[in-house]
Amino acid sequence: MKKNIYFLIILLCSISFIRVLFTLNEENIHISKDIDISAIVTKIKKDKEKTVIDVRRGKKYRITFYKQINVNLGDKVLISGKFNTPKSNTVFNTFNYRKYLLSKKIILVSNEASITIKHKNRNPFYSFKTSIKNHIEKYKSKAYLKAFIMGDTSLIEEDIMSNYKKLGINHLFAISGMHVSVFVFLINKLLKKYKAKDIIIILFLLLFLFITDYSESLLRCSTFFIISYLNKVLKLNIKNIYLILISAFFLLLINPYLIYSIGFLFSVIITFFILASSNLLKDKPYFKKLFIMSLICFLASVPILSFYFYKINLLTIVFNMIFIPLVSYLIFPLGLITFFLYPLDNIYMFFINLLEGLSGFFQNINFLSFVIAKPNIFVILIYYIILFLSIKRNRKLLIIYFIVLLININIKYFIRDASVTFLDVGQGDSSVIILPFGKTILIDTGGLYLSRYNISKNKTVPYLNSLGISKIDLLILTHGDYDHIGDTINLLNEIKVDEVLFNNDSFNDTENEIIKVLDKKNVRYSKNSWDFRKIKDLYFLNTKMYDNENDNSTVVYFTYENFSFLFTGDASKEREEDIMKNYNIKDVSFLKVGHHGSKTSTGSSFIKKINPKYSIISVGENNRYGHPNKSTLKNLKDTTIFRTDLNGSIEIKLNKNGYKIRTCPP
Repeated sequence: MKKNIYFLIILLCSISFIRVLFTLNEENIHISKDIDISAIVTKIKKDKEKTVIDVRRGKKYRITFYKQINVNLGDKVLISGKFNTPKSNTVFNTFNYRKYLLSKKIILVSNEASITIKHKNRNPFYSFKTSIKNHIEKYKSKAYLKAFIMGDTSLIEEDIMSNYKKLGINHLFAISGMHVSVFVFLINKLLKKYKAKDIIIILFLLLFLFITDYSESLLRCSTFFIISYLNKVLKLNIKNIYLILISAFFLLLINPYLIYSIGFLFSVIITFFILASSNLLKDKPYFKKLFIMSLICFLASVPILSFYFYKINLLTIVFNMIFIPLVSYLIFPLGLITFFLYPLDNIYMFFINLLEGLSGFFQNINFLSFVIAKPNIFVILIYYIILFLSIKRNRKLLIIYFIVLLININIKYFIRDASVTFLDVGQGDSSVIILPFGKTILIDTGGLYLSRYNISKNKTVPYLNSLGISKIDLLILTHGDYDHIGDTINLLNEIKVDEVLFNNDSFNDTENEIIKVLDKKNVRYSKNSWDFRKIKDLYFLNTKMYDNENDNSTVVYFTYENFSFLFTGDASKEREEDIMKNYNIKDVSFLKVGHHGSKTSTGSSFIKKINPKYSIISVGENNRYGHPNKSTLKNLKDTTIFRTDLNGSIEIKLNKNGYKIRTCPP
């Protein structure tokens, strides 16, 4: 029997793996086409700025409207317009929206499609789901009721969710095995005399899946329960640890893109290791059992956290011991009762405020919080093999686990080569120089005027953290234009910066606001006053003071081994002429083209003199300035051109033997 089980698991694993490989191969196919079909509305998400609607007609489609749209779940609608493949991340190792949507089986998206209601919802299940949603809306505690009952955490404030993530307890607010176990326990108690209770539980789980839009972790829990039920009925006597693997491989056969779902991966892997350690938990006192389970959950989650988020907090083990009982035995059950008894809403809000207050207090305790570099698949396998063997064979093997972890945390000290990366920050500039042993220079931060989008939080800092870098040694702000320095305050709030260097021009309003934050955080700053002994081969090509901000840009010349880089900020042709007169620079390996490819920069005589091999243009997609200008592209015709709007971020890795260029296209 055991041989048959092993054979079944290996067969399922092999088929799933092949299916995943073949499906992920399709990921590189980009589609743009006109669609005119009837579909059913399956999800609606509204905020002040937009309405996002998911519809299904065989495949799933997502449409974004920058206005309020009056449709209901289950409505049959006619959608018409141009749909495209969702865009991928354009900065290495950052959130990939395309993969996120693929994990939910959403293949195409549109921002310009029209929608017309053909007829209103006639499906009782959608009506039931809408009534639950409407019922929740009247509560003060609706953010948590929606999270626990509908699997939607979007109403929980971003700062609060950020606290939960820092503590490593955000998994408690996603529908998971904990929630399912509460429901199953209640149904078992209510129907303990009925033989059909397992069937009723399965039907309930299917309904719950529908209500939560088939939450990935709930999908895993429900599949596991159904397979466990079949295992019991058919008397197969397959151990739970094998059932979890069968559940996972079965789901990957149905939807290979679940491999991109972080919730699915967490759910499968953590459940697997909890089941694997059942002997360690047997007959232990409650708090000892809670500690062991918290430790195992943490160790099982480290590879996923390091692969996707690049941060871990060793105190998560303790935080889980505090928050798991609080949420499991109080917040979640009381939420269920409150859903049926509206007068309890104020009492429930008291406990929610207590929960949020505790998370706010504990998130300031971060002395055991570390940035951890993104590991490759081989290192992840090492983590899990060591963890499994230490649970099943020898606890002392955990020492090796922590040695690997320690190396992963300090990986920047193993960097022996340099790299220069031109980040895609839209219509703006930001470049990263990383030297051996992780010494880091950031030239400009980018900045999206009149936008709340946080470039540093979503792009710059995750990229640096993914390399194991937790500090910027020098931030060079070339000049005061918002598209170059507008995100500086966000950056200072996200990562430690040792020193900031401004240009020689007078400070504008944006720079004065930055200086207030620098003073508050005790960060050193100066104007073009830099100790060049700190970082050799870094030069500032200053000529004279000009009567405009762009020409007063700090122009940076950087050399490494036999390669040279010239960062020209927004310097115009006049400044380029002065550089040619004052400095003998030629045969530049990589030129960061001035002023995003504007016709005011990149003169033909300048390009002939410096003779760049590669030219990088930092420019926003479909920008209103028409950058890069045709005349600029003509002047650069003899160089190899990379553009952030077309190529995404451009990374150049350097060593004494040569260089390697890779891009991150949308």
